[in-house]
Amino acid sequence: MGLLHHTVVYEVDFPNVACQKAALIKRMKELSALVGSSEGEGLGVIAFSGKDYKLLGMDLSELSQLERALNEAGLDSEIPTLFIAEVVLTYMENSRSDALIQWAAEHFSRACFLLYEQMHPEDPFGHVMQQHFNQLNSTLHSVAQYPDCEAQQKRFLAKGWTECSVMDMNEFFTRCTPEDEQQRVQALEPFDEYEEWHLKCSHYFVLTASKGMEPSWTPLLPSMTVPLGAVGMAGSVPAVCVMRSDASGLRRYGHRSVLLKPDVILTTGGFGEEDGQHCRMRNFHVLIKHAGCWKAGCVKKENPDKRWDERLYHTVSCVSNSLALVVGGRTSPSSAGLGMLCLKFHETCNALDPGDITMELVSLQPAAEPAALRWRHSSTEVMFKGKKYLFVYGGRSALEPVLGDWYFLHIQELSRIGIPVEGPVPESRHSHAACSWKGGVVIAGGLGATEQPLGSVFFLRELEHGFQWQTVETHPPLIPRYSHTAHVHDGKLLLVGGVWFHSSSVPGITVIDLMSGLCLDYMINVEHLEWPLMLHNHSSVFLPNEQELLIIGGGGNCFSFGTHLNPEPVSLSLSNILTAADWDQTGLNHAAAL
Repeated sequence: MGLLHHTVVYEVDFPNVACQKAALIKRMKELSALVGSSEGEGLGVIAFSGKDYKLLGMDLSELSQLERALNEAGLDSEIPTLFIAEVVLTYMENSRSDALIQWAAEHFSRACFLLYEQMHPEDPFGHVMQQHFNQLNSTLHSVAQYPDCEAQQKRFLAKGWTECSVMDMNEFFTRCTPEDEQQRVQALEPFDEYEEWHLKCSHYFVLTASKGMEPSWTPLLPSMTVPLGAVGMAGSVPAVCVMRSDASGLRRYGHRSVLLKPDVILTTGGFGEEDGQHCRMRNFHVLIKHAGCWKAGCVKKENPDKRWDERLYHTVSCVSNSLALVVGGRTSPSSAGLGMLCLKFHETCNALDPGDITMELVSLQPAAEPAALRWRHSSTEVMFKGKKYLFVYGGRSALEPVLGDWYFLHIQELSRIGIPVEGPVPESRHSHAACSWKGGVVIAGGLGATEQPLGSVFFLRELEHGFQWQTVETHPPLIPRYSHTAHVHDGKLLLVGGVWFHSSSVPGITVIDLMSGLCLDYMINVEHLEWPLMLHNHSSVFLPNEQELLIIGGGGNCFSFGTHLNPEPVSLSLSNILTAADWDQTGLNHAAAL
């Protein structure tokens, strides 16, 4: 394109890698034509020497040898020079990479530095990331001493660079990538791995530093890199495993769980581990509590030949103790529109052993079928004039990346009912959470049309003639998030986990008083767990009598670092944070701190 006219590229790599690259360039006509013929290869560390491309084979950490080799290759330290290190420095010991950063600042009068590598090693995704590189015997050295953007910025400023800006890749993609390019990328293929994409981007940063440049080189504008600051935590909730065996069938993500009766939990669908393989889950699983202990097992299907399409991101609503309704879901992003399905349980649902529970799958062809041609939506029970309806809202479809419409379904007839709705319509969203409350529905968070997490909370309130949307104002404002679960207890909305762009921490439990709007965040204490607890793509069930929250499954593909699925259900006791007296005092303390 001519953008590098009068520019020479110097590439430095280990000697054996540099030799392989040089041989590859010579073998391929396209590369040879690009960089020209080599002059002087075999002279010391120079593996390839073209007119505007020099390839040096040596160890970057040997600074005296590096400086000598660059001088021999013709590098002029007085002209503007850009250093590019894409996941390089982190593999060096910190003392050596620090020395390289300082050497570059001291020996080049006009210089810029572009750095891209990992950060945030201590959260669940970070643990999986570190484990991956440790297994490759390629330890990430920088992340321990420089774990976040702020630490990396201080590092460069302390080593002689006068300007430095840093941002994680979520912010970079949103603010520095042109909108038309974002749209082009998003349209390349059907895509539904938002959680993995955003978590990966929150664990990589891009840094620009400069010195001696007139005008100063600040491609990442300071206005773009305003730090979000630490999330104020009102307390913590301990997490404990509820079972040590028979939980393999619950290792999954993108599934749904529902309380059939006080001590019986049904889990359906998702992607996980079955018969020793990762696949879309074919079997249905139950958790049964007996004598204070939870026991897991498969449900027997009365019609085993009947397939249910092994769907993900559907919803399951408990119509009665013996009937559950499945709405929507997908197999792949290009294969959706799975419709509705009834799960009929027989009297053996009173059994104390999971293996004694039997179920029949019944396909449905209701008039309201278009309401089910979606996934990542919500289905919530509402009351209107004394009758029960299912409120299906939002999600995605094969035609629309994000939906903002809704349907009222008569639960018995599964027919669509037209009920008037007034008030400000919420922004379209998917991957949100919804709960029944006071005959209506509360909707919180989600991912919007711009693929940005939302922090809004809405209440669909029953009126005499229909329903009305109302905004629930929270204070402090709710941190935008998606892929979380939610429950309402005693006028308090509980948001569990999720994904947010606030990379200083991961979401735990957020409690919102729906009357006052007070919003408090609680960290989940995982010191008693032997594995990272990933709180996205999970399901959760709230047991009101015990004030206990069960988290089932969760996790997913962690970029190229492997798949992590939470191996066992986890219990959170919420009694301390839901007690009225404790809540009032905590709220006062938190308000005083703010």
